[in-house]
Amino acid sequence: QVAESGGGLVHPGGSLRLSCAASGFALDSYAVGWFRQVPGKGPEGIVCISKDDGRTFYAKSVKGRFTISRDVTKNTVDLQMDSLSHEATAVYYCAADAGRATPQGMCARGQPRGTYDFWGQGTQVTVSS
Repeated sequence: QVAESGGGLVHPGGSLRLSCAASGFALDSYAVGWFRQVPGKGPEGIVCISKDDGRTFYAKSVKGRFTISRDVTKNTVDLQMDSLSHEATAVYYCAADAGRATPQGMCARGQPRGTYDFWGQGTQVTVSS
């Protein structure tokens, strides 16, 4: 399974670091993605990283402000989020999948959660003054 941590309340312009921890398997053998979901909408893939060569995909809405990284020793994939705005308020999920070959494919819209090998329980991020 995978589990997210690091969410919370932050002021606009602030930063948060989310972590996706895997248990029972080596996360570096999987493509990993960060998704966010607001009420009434489906999950949006915002940042994804491939399993083999570390290629990344960033959605336009977060490019230049969010950074994904792997920590193999901790068996985690982290998401550093800077310059946060109100629009970042959402539940953030991480997912892992061994079969998706590209980060774009990992982050593609409209894919049911059940098609991913692992999907976390989510962590709330609230950006508010």
